[in-house]
Order: sequence, then structure tokens, then C-alpha cells
Amino acid sequence: MFTIRKATTDDCALIRKLVWQVFPETYKDIITPEQIDYMMEWMYSEENIRKQMEEEGHVYLLAYEECEAAGYVSVQPEGKDLFHLQKIYVLPYFQGAHCGSFLFREAIKYIKEVHPAPCTMELNVNRHNKALHFYEHMGMRKVREGDFPIGNGYYMNDYIMGIDI
Repeated sequence: MFTIRKATTDDCALIRKLVWQVFPETYKDIITPEQIDYMMEWMYSEENIRKQMEEEGHVYLLAYEECEAAGYVSVQPEGKDLFHLQKIYVLPYFQGAHCGSFLFREAIKYIKEVHPAPCTMELNVNRHNKALHFYEHMGMRKVREGDFPIGNGYYMNDYIMGIDI
């Protein structure tokens, strides 16, 4: 049903467009509108997406149903045997169609391609995000939690979840 392709810097505008359709809706009942605005610029401006790709090692994978972008995932190497799933977002229309699990599996597949040795994939998820159950369903477990300052007086109040791959 879905296909995948690795994003390039030419896709920064598309990624930003997708996140605008998902992020504010996902977090509207969890964080303030002001924090949503701050985070959208902090993490999701075209310039920051480009910087993530070019300087920080983020790899974005885009999911498509036929010709329509349905969502994306990004992963980043963090250590010798550690990767971080930075972002996974599915457009509302495709939520419930297993696009999220497709993207999750594609992230693991990509990591195995670039790092065949055993390793761990971690991610941060807001402690009040309903996606927590999705990650548990995908085999992840809570390994720690923290309140991480992100600037402007805002914090990300997250569980860090992990899975051995």
C-alpha cells in the first residue's frame, strides 16, 4: 500500500508542509499554542530541516500512497551502537491505515542497512502523547524519562523509549 523514498534537501518544503498538517493537531491538548509555534520554528523551519540533513546526520524517509505523501520518519546516529528516531508523523487521512507502523519498520530497516551490527534505537515521546501506546505495540519499552529544556522557558516532558535491533 505504501512506498518509501529517502528525502533530499529538495524535500525540505514538503517535510515542513507535512509537519504543519500533523504537529499542531497532535500537540494541541498537550502543550500551549505558544510552545507549538516555538517548536515549529525551532525544529521544523526549512532551514532547520536542511541543517538536520546536511550537518546533523538526520535521514528522512517519506512514505507515499501512490503519488501522495502520507508521512515521514527521521533517524539520526547518536553513538557507536545507538540511533535516535527523531520524528515520525503521519497525515491525519492516513492515520489508522498502518502508515505509522510501515514508517517505523522502514526506519529499523534503514538502520540495519547502515549498521548491520546489533544496536539500539531510542526515541523521545511526550508523556501525555497517545503515540506512547503505538511505540509499546511496536516493541519499544520505557528506559528513562526526563524534562528537557528547549529554550524560551519551554520543556519537553518525555519518556525515552528504546528497542534493540
